[in-house]
Amino acid sequence: MSAEPPRDAAPDPEIPTIDLLGMRVSRVDFAGALQLLDRFIASGRPHHVVTADASAHVIAGRDPAFLAIINRAALVTPDSAGILWAARRLGTPLPERVSGVDVAERLCAGSGARGYGVYFFGAAPGVAEAVADQMRRRYPGARIVGTRDGFQDSPEQQAALLGDIREKQPAVLLVAMGIPKQEKWIAAHLEELGVPVCMGVGGTFDVFSGRVSRAPLWMQRRGLEWLYRLYRNPRKYAKVATLPVFIARVLARRRLPGT
Repeated sequence: MSAEPPRDAAPDPEIPTIDLLGMRVSRVDFAGALQLLDRFIASGRPHHVVTADASAHVIAGRDPAFLAIINRAALVTPDSAGILWAARRLGTPLPERVSGVDVAERLCAGSGARGYGVYFFGAAPGVAEAVADQMRRRYPGARIVGTRDGFQDSPEQQAALLGDIREKQPAVLLVAMGIPKQEKWIAAHLEELGVPVCMGVGGTFDVFSGRVSRAPLWMQRRGLEWLYRLYRNPRKYAKVATLPVFIARVLARRRLPGT
C-alpha cells in the first residue's frame, strides 16, 4: 500500500497556516474548522483532515512520507496543548485547540439534520458498531451509514472495505487506527474513495464507546489531558515519551540566532 498523497491533494491556499518547524498547521479555531468542514462536504470533493498533536510532530520528524501527507492535507487542526505552546513560543500563536474528538462528535451530531452520511472504520472488533449505536442514541437521526473494525488486513478484506465505503457514499469517513497508520491509509485511498471529509481520529472510538474516559474538563483546559491518559493507561507511555523530544526541538529552535 502506497502512502504517497494523491496527485490532486493539496492544501487550500485560502486557509491560513503556520509553519511549525517544518510541519504545516492551519490557523483555525473550532468554529472556523467546522465551517471549513461544511464547505468540504458541500463541495463533494475529497479532503484529508489531520488532527495534529505533539506526537504527530515528532513522528513526522523521522518519517518524511508522513510529513508530506500532513503538509498536503486540506486541513491540519492543532489538537494538543503542546502544539499551542510551541506555536506561541515560536511567535506564531494559534487561536485555540481544535480537538479531533470534539470535531468528530459535531460531525456525527450534524449528519441527520444536514443529510450526510458518516462511516466509522477502525478500532477493535465491535467498537465501531458500539460507537454507531451510541451516536444514534445521543443524536437521534444521526446518519451512521457503515462500520468496519480496524482488522481488515488481507487484500480481500481491504477490497471489501473499499467497496463498502464506495457503495455507502458517506460524506465523512472517520478512521481510527492510530498515528501515522490512519493518515497513510487515508492518503493512499483518498482519491479512489472520493469522500469529502476523511479524518484520522486515533482513540476517539474508544472514548465514544465508553471504553476510555476523557480527562476532566479542568485538566483539558490546563493542557494536562496527556497526564490523565497516562494515569488511566500506562501503555500510553510511548506516546507521552515523545513530549520531551518535542519540547527540546522547540526550545532548540528558539535559541537559534535570529529567532
